[in-house]
Amino acid sequence: MKELKTFLKQKFGHSDFKIGQEETIKTVLEKNSALAILPTGTGKSLCYQFLGEYLACRVLIVSPLISLMQDQVEQLRYQGEKAVIALNSNLSYDQKQLALKNIARFKFIYVSPEMLTSNELLARLRSLEIGLFVVDEAHCISKWGPDFRPDYLNLGNLKEKLQIKRTLALTATATKRVEQDILKELRLKETPIIRYPVDRNNIFLEVQKFATPEEKKMYLLEKITSAKGPGVIYFSSKQKAEEINLELLELGLASAVYHAGLELNERYLIQQQFLNDQLEIVCATSAFGMGINKQNIRYVIHYHLPSDLESYVQEIGRCARDGKKGNALLLYSPDDLVRQRFILEKNLPDTTQIRYFYQKRQVLASFETEEAKVLQRLIATGKSEQELIAMTETRREEKELALTHLLAYLDEPQCKRRFIANYFGDDPLPKHQENGCCSCGKGDSQIFQTERVNKTAPPKIELGYEKYLAKLFAKDQH
Repeated sequence: MKELKTFLKQKFGHSDFKIGQEETIKTVLEKNSALAILPTGTGKSLCYQFLGEYLACRVLIVSPLISLMQDQVEQLRYQGEKAVIALNSNLSYDQKQLALKNIARFKFIYVSPEMLTSNELLARLRSLEIGLFVVDEAHCISKWGPDFRPDYLNLGNLKEKLQIKRTLALTATATKRVEQDILKELRLKETPIIRYPVDRNNIFLEVQKFATPEEKKMYLLEKITSAKGPGVIYFSSKQKAEEINLELLELGLASAVYHAGLELNERYLIQQQFLNDQLEIVCATSAFGMGINKQNIRYVIHYHLPSDLESYVQEIGRCARDGKKGNALLLYSPDDLVRQRFILEKNLPDTTQIRYFYQKRQVLASFETEEAKVLQRLIATGKSEQELIAMTETRREEKELALTHLLAYLDEPQCKRRFIANYFGDDPLPKHQENGCCSCGKGDSQIFQTERVNKTAPPKIELGYEKYLAKLFAKDQH
């Protein structure tokens, strides 16, 4: 067996592994499967990239978001790996056919869980020898599978159909319950679990409460004009993200808005501009940021209450990956809780809907709403009517409990960092790490200054997603 650190240096140019990487790689090599729960910003993607190169095998990666796939593909190509492709719903018919025809030429194949329902793709994959099956952001199995991405619940069955021997599940946030959900759905019995604490002690944790949304908005606008460095502001409303972005532009800030309602070309451009420091602020919904490899994000602000602590830790984990100081600021007003409960009910079908449409599937097929499509996919998983009712009711209870934990985090009078560690079942924090939050009064953010920092005007958008696709289908690949 080649010496792992020597290979790391030769192939990737790194002198040493980051936290958890070497242990994860060794576990897969020795045991054939692993669930790795590693802190945000520790380079989880290197684990499967290293294994693919080290074993000289083909790697199939299930990835939840197109933006995440794009980012990973770009990174691999930058490293000199040409045999990489992302298969998702935004490829045209001709592009998909070209990719499928030449799929044997690719070493790293990124797919969404929905793409894996394609019989044509499955037939092509069966003809290949796949050395490693990777589920990136594996917490989505538990978080999104029962809600609006039911195809996550079929990954274990698909893995067995493709007869893949090695499996690696990766995530930064998983409670003990989510951990067991991942193992169950991927059919990974007696699989080793590599778990490292979620704590990132260079990120200052801060909560500010307001009586009204107007007070919250005024506080944000006052703070943001003196912010130091690039940052992301998260919203649970596309309309509010658009509104605040316009106000930031009027203040002369280099800001842009990002949400799923924008055209793909525009989303891609905003992401690239932010990565290249052409934009300083992105007003975003949760559609933005997963897997973004931008080291110098100095702050992450939540304008609205996130859905749960898992989402919150994932999103603030995009901050300060360079190891320098960062700030996670959560703004709260009572209407945020009303908004989250509305979203909860909207995303889950109720018992009456399930019973009616389970018996009248042809009627359901005539509906074009996203909720109807989700219900169709849930029914297509093969679960019985009672199983679906039980699953959604359990999920509703879990989401309510998650909101309860989040509200407790807001009110935590002592150390918010310790509260998060306890929630995820991590070992108690050493005394020197019980700092850097607004509750315990130790540490400070160092991100929001008293004097305004000069900002640059938003740059003109020139390049687009077409150029990205052109790279994927360049002649030297086929």
